[in-house]
Amino acid sequence: MNVIVDLCVIPMGVGISLGSYIAVCEKILLKAGLKTKLHAYGTNIEGEWDEVMQAVKQCHEALHEMGVPRISSTLRLGTRVDRVQTMEDKIRSVEEKI
Repeated sequence: MNVIVDLCVIPMGVGISLGSYIAVCEKILLKAGLKTKLHAYGTNIEGEWDEVMQAVKQCHEALHEMGVPRISSTLRLGTRVDRVQTMEDKIRSVEEKI
């Protein structure tokens, strides 16, 4: 089943600047072959359910291995079975209505 996810990973206990940790997660998502779109407060991810969830798990594992003692992540996800829909489709649908 295809899923579109909005993931926000927040490493805790490692200071204020988190960009280097987020970059590690972005590399994991890219290596997994998932379609991603980084934005100011997270990453949109598109792919097969199991592949996306495995990559999210790998992000947590990698950050913990880097010494991050605690991670708080939010995950919003959407699936549909009536038709195929991409991240671009969703954005285009709204932009056409503006």
